[in-house]
Amino acid sequence: MNSHRVPLVLAASVLASSLTACEQKNVGAPVNTSTQSNTPATDLLHSRAVEAVIWGMPAVNYDLMYQAMVNQAHGGFNQIVYWSKLSTWKNQTLTPNPDAIYIMPFFNTKEVGPMVLEIPPADNGTIVGSIDDCWQTAIEDVGPAGVDKGKGGKYLILPPDYKGKPPAGYFPMPASTYKSYALLRSNPKSGSEADIASAVDYAKRIKIYPLSQAAHPPETKWNDAIDVVFDSTIPYDDRFFQSLNRVVQIEPWIERDRGMIDQLKTIGIEKGKPFNPDAATTQTFKSAAADAHVWLASEYEKAYTTPFYPGTHWAFPVSPDMAKSVQANYSIPNIYPVDARGTTYSFVFFSAKHLGAGQFYLLAIKDKNDQRFNGASTYKLTLPPNPPVKQYWSVTVYDGETHAFFHNVPRQSASSQNPGLQKNPDGSVDVYFGPKAPAGKESNWVPTDPNRGFELLFRAYGPTDAFFQKTWALPDVEKQ
Repeated sequence: MNSHRVPLVLAASVLASSLTACEQKNVGAPVNTSTQSNTPATDLLHSRAVEAVIWGMPAVNYDLMYQAMVNQAHGGFNQIVYWSKLSTWKNQTLTPNPDAIYIMPFFNTKEVGPMVLEIPPADNGTIVGSIDDCWQTAIEDVGPAGVDKGKGGKYLILPPDYKGKPPAGYFPMPASTYKSYALLRSNPKSGSEADIASAVDYAKRIKIYPLSQAAHPPETKWNDAIDVVFDSTIPYDDRFFQSLNRVVQIEPWIERDRGMIDQLKTIGIEKGKPFNPDAATTQTFKSAAADAHVWLASEYEKAYTTPFYPGTHWAFPVSPDMAKSVQANYSIPNIYPVDARGTTYSFVFFSAKHLGAGQFYLLAIKDKNDQRFNGASTYKLTLPPNPPVKQYWSVTVYDGETHAFFHNVPRQSASSQNPGLQKNPDGSVDVYFGPKAPAGKESNWVPTDPNRGFELLFRAYGPTDAFFQKTWALPDVEKQ
């Protein structure tokens, strides 16, 4: 952020933290217009554009995934995009799981009305996941840890203006938006080709169709993304605002966000009006998005100051207010964590309604010596014996800046599902991260990009009470 820019903000507190990291000697001083082109109007445009990035992050994150479905997987609304094998680096969503089969139905109830999502019973497979609106607010979880409790069932996604009484035999899912989606995972029993194929076959028992056609449901349309670069990483430039405008044009204003109506008008985003920023405004958008990126990255790093295991660098970097608000659809009086929400959806791409019931996540960005992970170095993580999980554990490497997989790497994670994973005599497992595998440790190695920093995400699928009681704990990652 330029030191001469005076932040005229919608909510001054949003940028207060970022200002402390900048030179502020000119804050409050008159602008010398003879040497710079900034005016109160351009400062206001820049400031409100920064605010729009932070506020609009979850909706833009959603829209980018849908655009990838349309443009890369050639799908559309009320269809499913899926990966017919375990994901490779080409799945450029934010922190995806490379050890599960992904299934993502995208719904739009504006024209067709309520949509049905059929989840199969957990007999020869399991589906875990959540149904989210386009603000990535969890409506409900599905599968053994969800409403159907593993028995399967019909989830009915309702439009925001729905006035009828949902028919019997469905789980009603009232959405705040017309557009919504489900982030679902079919978990293979192991990493073998046969078990992966079985997980795909099981996933394909999922069905979606309009409630109006429930008597004779049409065939579900599946779009395979396994061979395309499915890129929904956040573009911190003027493209962010194009995406945000698409959401504003179709979705109703949620009461909690009505204060943004005029703020968005000042940057040219208004329901029912074309969005055509001129060249100067586009340059301001680029600058504002870049400044927002710096601020969000700073907030993301701050989220690690409270570790999950005391004395380590492993954390669940989502604030308590954020977690509570998602579960309550932001209905808690006096809490609306827009800053934390923007930070969260800059590195994840869905919300669970009941976090910890089916899965739990821990991330690390620094090693035992409090240094950020460097892709040019080699590191080791030793998992103690008997991890407290019912299904499996995994640890995945992501690009520290984009929060997506590194491009053109052969593998992204080590998992208890991996065939050939080596265990130590006591049952512990050493996992290595670096540009080159240590001799004899190829099966326990995850490659990094030597030119970029990285972060680690540990997943526990089916965590038991011992996981949360912390009688078993992940140690810090050590540089070799």
